[in-house]
Amino acid sequence: MNSKTLIAVVGPTAIGKTALSIQIAQYFDTEILSADSRQFFKEMRIGTAVPSKDELNTVPHHFIQHKSIEEPYSVGDFEGDALTKLEELFQSKDVAVLVGGSGLYVDAVVQGLDEFPKVDPSIRDLLNKKLETEGLDALQSELKSKDARYYQMVDLENPHRLIRALEVCIVSGKPYSSFLKQKKDTRPFQTLYVGIQADRELIYDRINERVDLMMDQGLLEEAKNLYPHKQLNALQTVGYRELFEYFDGQLELDFAISEIKKNTRRFAKRQLTWLRKNENILWVDFDTDFKEVSKKINIELNKTRSE
Repeated sequence: MNSKTLIAVVGPTAIGKTALSIQIAQYFDTEILSADSRQFFKEMRIGTAVPSKDELNTVPHHFIQHKSIEEPYSVGDFEGDALTKLEELFQSKDVAVLVGGSGLYVDAVVQGLDEFPKVDPSIRDLLNKKLETEGLDALQSELKSKDARYYQMVDLENPHRLIRALEVCIVSGKPYSSFLKQKKDTRPFQTLYVGIQADRELIYDRINERVDLMMDQGLLEEAKNLYPHKQLNALQTVGYRELFEYFDGQLELDFAISEIKKNTRRFAKRQLTWLRKNENILWVDFDTDFKEVSKKINIELNKTRSE
């Protein structure tokens, strides 16, 4: 039995993962690792809902704004860095907290990465040309026909993710999703997933409110400063792509903002689809008092420690 525990706080975007992770970290006197792949980059603060300075100062956080958008940083890089940090933390702590909405990055830390076939660079080049000439819709349609299961999980607004899945489908002749979870790496810690849930309408309302708040905080200016770098993988994400289209003259500003809300709601739906695959999540309602949450966490920890 592993005496060290990683508590992974998961849930859809805008549900309150940051606040709960801080409460858990304070309760166990420990530190937080962020697995939100959008928050890694120092130039993307407003559009990725980076925790406030007060929140970051409350407990130590790791992997937030530690990279530049111009630095390549893969999920494999993050897996290695996160495991190194956990090894360090577990020398003095029995519990560490992992939080984030990027299911792939959470799974990489907890379970390890899957092994995929090698891909000829020419296939990627062809898919990139298809993106340029036919647009994102063409990649989405192709993925839906080749792998309907992964189509329901992936961020459909992220061309980098779409191309990665399609190139594996093409080179292997198999769905990308068939390579997922083929093996699980052994970790020197146990993991307790704590998921935050709420009615879908409430989640959507919180998303709409958050986007309005981001615009009030200066998202338009932040996106304008990033516009010259819009081709970078880090910026192929909701909240920036729509504003880049506004700068290109393709969308009116009000419509671009409504598209951010719509695409974020779709992203939240796919996050929930990803999480529903996991039968080991301890679900709590978003407005549950922390005393009750901590009680449930301790019950689960005691169960695993007695097994």
